[in-house]
Amino acid sequence: METANKKGTLISYRPDIKILDATMRDGGLVNNFRFSDEFVKDLYKANIEAGVDYMEFGYKASTDIFKEEDFGKWKFCKEDDIRAIVGDNSTNLKIAVMSDVGRTDYKRDIIDRKDSVIDMIRTATYIHQIPTAIEMIEDAKEKGYETTVNIMAISKVNEEDLNNGLELLCKSGVDCIYLVDSFGAFYPEQISKLSDKYLELGAKYNKTIGIHAHNNQQLAFANTIEALTHGVSLLDATVSGMGRGAGNCFMESLLGFLKNPKYNLTPVMDFVEKHILKMKAEGVVWGYDIPYLLTGVMNAHPSSAIQFLKEGRTDYSKYQQELIDEN
Repeated sequence: METANKKGTLISYRPDIKILDATMRDGGLVNNFRFSDEFVKDLYKANIEAGVDYMEFGYKASTDIFKEEDFGKWKFCKEDDIRAIVGDNSTNLKIAVMSDVGRTDYKRDIIDRKDSVIDMIRTATYIHQIPTAIEMIEDAKEKGYETTVNIMAISKVNEEDLNNGLELLCKSGVDCIYLVDSFGAFYPEQISKLSDKYLELGAKYNKTIGIHAHNNQQLAFANTIEALTHGVSLLDATVSGMGRGAGNCFMESLLGFLKNPKYNLTPVMDFVEKHILKMKAEGVVWGYDIPYLLTGVMNAHPSSAIQFLKEGRTDYSKYQQELIDEN
């Protein structure tokens, strides 16, 4: 017998659950998307062998806004660059890219699905940008793509605006709406209530619901499995939690938790051994730290914590007071 408001048990699996690997996109924020081709090819192979459902290669950023020499190629995810890794991608793994509202020339740079190896366009938006996000979503749908939308920083959004924004998105052609904890500020109890809100609207309009969690308070994995127990079914994770600031839900934790026999943790552990340990040894930094904890507790953007660590500061109490003064 299932617990009220819960779907499944700790020893069952839900066939509707799918995993999206966001390592190159969220992790790319750590190293300016400068991943070697070997890293990307090995991650692609690891995801296939691990049974991961989607792999997000990075952003479709506009070269009119961002200089190509300042970033690796996965900031822009050009068709030829993706095909150099995946060919025609004759596998069960689907390819995704992120398009940011205001930072993507989607009419020019997102070509028709029939001409692309990309399967899914993910749109990231703030609450006040939703009308533009809907225009981008409809463009991608017309071109033949699966679509998702991330409403960012909802921990800063009042309930009425969130409800109205969700209603607008539900009436659009988007396939999946993401519950996003941009600042790692939410606790499982809050994720539980938000999941039910998103799922209720999703059921009304036949939308899938996903979750993208950040690890500022070491709750990304806990919040992800809390959401999935309520029925959220598209789950973002990154290898070793690699992502901006405190990072994300660990792929290793999620694969270890899910009971679907198609998922396999071993290829990801082998990838960590070959690439992630080396990357960390070379000085690439992400993951939980006290400054990120403080931004999570204070529901603040992690940019100041990133700067705090770059400066080599350790005066945590003073930083806490700075955050209090700012809020």
